[in-house]
Amino acid sequence: MKRLARVSRPRTAIFFPGQGVQRVGMLTPWIEAFPATANPIVEEIDDLMGFKLSKMIEEGPNSTLTATPNAQPAIMASSILILRILEKEFGFHSAERVDVTLGHSLGEFAALVAGGYVAFEDSLYLVRKRAEAMAECSRRAREEHGGDYGMVALITEPDHLDHIIEAIHEFIGHHSAGSKSESAQDVPPIQQVLIANINSKNQIVLSGNIEMIKTLMTNVREFTGHDPRAVRLNSDSPFHSPLMKPAATLMKKLLEGKSRVKGREHEDLVSFPGVMQCISNVSGRPFQSKEQLKDLWARQCVETVRWWDSIKYLDQEQHVRRWIGIGPGKVGRNLVGKEVGMRGKDTIKGGGVWGISDPREVEEVLRGLDETETLRDVE
Repeated sequence: MKRLARVSRPRTAIFFPGQGVQRVGMLTPWIEAFPATANPIVEEIDDLMGFKLSKMIEEGPNSTLTATPNAQPAIMASSILILRILEKEFGFHSAERVDVTLGHSLGEFAALVAGGYVAFEDSLYLVRKRAEAMAECSRRAREEHGGDYGMVALITEPDHLDHIIEAIHEFIGHHSAGSKSESAQDVPPIQQVLIANINSKNQIVLSGNIEMIKTLMTNVREFTGHDPRAVRLNSDSPFHSPLMKPAATLMKKLLEGKSRVKGREHEDLVSFPGVMQCISNVSGRPFQSKEQLKDLWARQCVETVRWWDSIKYLDQEQHVRRWIGIGPGKVGRNLVGKEVGMRGKDTIKGGGVWGISDPREVEEVLRGLDETETLRDVE
C-alpha cells in the first residue's frame, strides 16, 4: 500500500499540443494581460516569419490560419509565448520545476525548445520549412494521383483497440511503425493508409487517402465485428505517412546545419544534452544522443506518433505525477488525463493534470503545483 512521504517534489512533465488546436484570437488574452512580455515576443515571431503571423492569429480568417504552413508555426509559437510569460511574469523556472518535456506531434518542436535542445528561432524556422514541405507533399499527391487526403480518428472501447490495430496491420501489410515507411514506399499515394497516431487506450488516428480509409474501415468492421466511431480531423494533409517522405528528407538536411541565432552561427542547430529529458514521438522514450535526436525528429514526419506509449512510460515507469499542458486548446490535457486520471490535485499520487491555455488558468495551476510540491508517493 502506498503512503505519503514528505521528500523531494514529485516528478513533473510539461507537454505541448499538436496541429488542430489553432483558433483565431488564441493569443489575444495573453497580449492583453501581459503586454510588456508578450508584445516583444510577438514582434520576434513576426520578424522571424517574415510576415505578420500575429495578425493572422488575431484576425484570421480561420481557413487561412488552418492551412498547414500557417497553423504549425502559429501553434508552436503560441505555446512558447505562454511558456515565456510563465517564466517572466510568474517566476516559473522550467529547468528547476520540471523533469521531462514532450509534445504531441507538432508539439515536439516546442518541447525541444523548452528542454533546451534547440533555440526558439531555430525551431520556428524548422517548423515553417517542414510545414511548407508537408503542404507541398499533399498538393503534389492530389495533382499527380487525384483523390482526397487527410486524417481520421477512430474511437473505440479500450478492450477492442488491439484487435482493431491488428486488423489494420493485416489490411495495410505491415506490423510495425518502424517498418512502415519502407514497406509502403512503393505503394501509390492514392492507396496509402497508415496509423499516424496511437493517442490513448481507446483512440488511434489513420492517415492517407480518405477513400482508402473508408475501405479499410469496412474491412475492420468485418474482420473484428467492432464498429469504432470515425471522426474526420481538421487537417489538410495526411501527416505521419510515407507521403511526407520529402518533408522528412528536408528535416534531416536542415538538422545537420548550424544555428540561425545571432552569435551562434558556428554552433550546431541541435544541442545535447538539454536541461531536462525530452520524449521522442517515434520511440516513446527519451532521446539518448544528439544523432538519435536528429534521426528521430526527422523520421517523425513519416512514422507513428506513439503518444500513449510515451504517457504510459512516464506514468508507470518514471513515476511522473504532475503534468502541465502548455499551449492552445485542451486536446493534449484530455489525452494525458485518459491514461493517468484527470485528477487536479491528487493526495494519493501527489500530483495532477493541469492545462494552461488562457491567463485565467495560471494561478490555479501554480497553486496546485505549490500544494503538491512536497508530496511524493512511496511504494
